[in-house]
Amino acid sequence: LNRAEVDGVGLLKHCGRLPWVARCGSGLSRGQGRFPTNTPGWWGGAHPFCLLDWSVVHNGEISSYGINKRYLEMFGYKMELQTDTEVVAYLFDLLCRRHRLPFEVACRALAAPFWKDIDRMPEEEKAVATSLRQVYGSALINGPFSFIVATGGMMAALTDRIKLRPMVIAQKGDLVYMASEESAIREIAPVLDRVWTVRAGEPVIAELGRGIVQ
Repeated sequence: LNRAEVDGVGLLKHCGRLPWVARCGSGLSRGQGRFPTNTPGWWGGAHPFCLLDWSVVHNGEISSYGINKRYLEMFGYKMELQTDTEVVAYLFDLLCRRHRLPFEVACRALAAPFWKDIDRMPEEEKAVATSLRQVYGSALINGPFSFIVATGGMMAALTDRIKLRPMVIAQKGDLVYMASEESAIREIAPVLDRVWTVRAGEPVIAELGRGIVQ
């Protein structure tokens, strides 16, 4: 079994005790206890939200959903699952799989720096950031959000550009933890080697066998 996603109603610890789930082993796993506020609560919008080769857990809301949706529809994507998280999965698929952007570059496009910050960058970095804003302006995700996205053997955490939603990273040995709150991580691993918060709009990327790579 290469990949399995479990959506259930109840506490995460109870879902994890399902017999077939307990037998699965994985080097990379995601989970979320979620109470939807602006979208219908149904299994199609449950988290982890999985489409194609992307899995997303998301805290907050995507206020740019309308323009992101119209942008994706230009490339043949259809939003049908009644959740703003859907655009996150499709945007990563578009930029990384179809446009072949490196993952970290795609993150810079989706949570692009403000123009005032771009103006203060060194010339080479400024040119790249300007190009991303110009080419992928309609892919820019706005709103208070933090999310964890995974594909293959990689998992990454990203917040909005002014960090209106929290995101914490921790390490214990060769294990990497990502969560909205440190308390959630310490519920699993009370003793940690290192704990830090994600900087606004800058991804933290971890890969199987390599740990934190950015």
